[in-house]
Amino acid sequence: MKEISFNGAVMQTYPLTAAQRIHFYTVSACKREELLNIATGFYIEYGQTDFDTLRECIYDGYEKFEAMRLRINMDEEGNPVQYLVPKEDREIRFMDFAHWREEDAHEEMRRWSRIPFHMDGGPMNEITLIRLPNNYEGLYMKVHHMTMDSSSIISFYSYVLQLYCSKKFENVEAPKPPKSYLKQLKIDLAYEENSPAMLRDKEYWEKQLEESEPIYTPFSARNRLLELREAMKNPSLRACYPTGDIEADIKVYELEDEPSRRILEFSRKNRVPVAVILLLGLRTVFSKFSGGEKDISVKNAVARRGTLLESQSGGTRIHFWPLRTVIEPETTFMDALKIVQAKENALLKHANYDPILYMGEVGARYGVPQGTSYDCTTLTYQAMSATALKGKNIPDMNFKSMWYTNGVAMQHLYVTVMHRPTDNGLSFHLEYQKNEVSEDELEKFYFYLCRALFYGLEDPSRTIGEILNWM
Repeated sequence: MKEISFNGAVMQTYPLTAAQRIHFYTVSACKREELLNIATGFYIEYGQTDFDTLRECIYDGYEKFEAMRLRINMDEEGNPVQYLVPKEDREIRFMDFAHWREEDAHEEMRRWSRIPFHMDGGPMNEITLIRLPNNYEGLYMKVHHMTMDSSSIISFYSYVLQLYCSKKFENVEAPKPPKSYLKQLKIDLAYEENSPAMLRDKEYWEKQLEESEPIYTPFSARNRLLELREAMKNPSLRACYPTGDIEADIKVYELEDEPSRRILEFSRKNRVPVAVILLLGLRTVFSKFSGGEKDISVKNAVARRGTLLESQSGGTRIHFWPLRTVIEPETTFMDALKIVQAKENALLKHANYDPILYMGEVGARYGVPQGTSYDCTTLTYQAMSATALKGKNIPDMNFKSMWYTNGVAMQHLYVTVMHRPTDNGLSFHLEYQKNEVSEDELEKFYFYLCRALFYGLEDPSRTIGEILNWM
């Protein structure tokens, strides 16, 4: 650990955590720093917003959320380090889009979202006060993924909104301050020093390497593994390689309120997490498009926010882990859910281990190059919902949230499932490499995902084979 001077103040620097190193190595490989931008908008419709008060609340958020004051720079040896600056008082600008077409306003913010941050000691986030057409007003926020993840972003929005309402309305309490990012950071770094917990996790993942080599399964009828086998004249190839074309876009599919409720109700009654239901749906689609393959891997984004300190300290905590299951066609939908849930429970228990280290071990074990993958899709399920804010004595108001693409993606397809702020229905955000994935493929993927999910939910005694045949 080293010290650094900032405007005369001496501050402690810290190495990156495993979650941050995932992003650092990824962006180092693709040379596109905008890959690590997360850009979102959060807008409300409730009278006229007092933007001066809202700006004060944002500055308060900068003070309370340590991760919003995080900086990343290179030390004398060229290694990335992180540190906190004591104060964030830069200008928060205001943009009035009231007389624009709304889609043009969002397109302008998409343009902002493609402008990268640089790991040179500068700010790692940018906030703009926004006035949209149709009386919606709020915030646009772009953050660097090495400093924030989706959970952190929602927590920050929640804090600012709660604080604003406490200043503007009666009987609304001010929010409780978040936990210390720095305190959690020290715990994470101590874990990596060959702690007993790390050694237990290492043992678990080493056992996974004793299994047979996984196999890449496609998300569409266009089987990329078969294409690659033919191109490389290697019929036994089981892994897929990136194309190098990472230009990306996002397509959003809105699942109606009623079928969304069916998923949530099934989850509640049967004590099966929504993420597990989604994972089974995904692997069923991949099985269909690979001729009924039983061995399926899905990349699972794990938030790692089990403790109060983890859940309220901000920062980025996501680890990406392959969830591999082998499910026979005679297995019922309910029993398949139990198989996926058991696998995910084990994965979650050992998710603090370094995924980058494990990926290197996988490559060495099976003799495949860096960047090789056995999973075609990553799933992120964002369980937090903006509707939860309405339970804090905040006046009833309409919400609108946006996720703006940064324009690049390192995988053919990312699936992010969120709760809509309007009715708590599910939104499926499909981020895809637009020169590698067609809109027709996306349409069919979403179509078959819904068929797999609801045919199984309708009668959980149906077998996976029956579901595949019906699809």
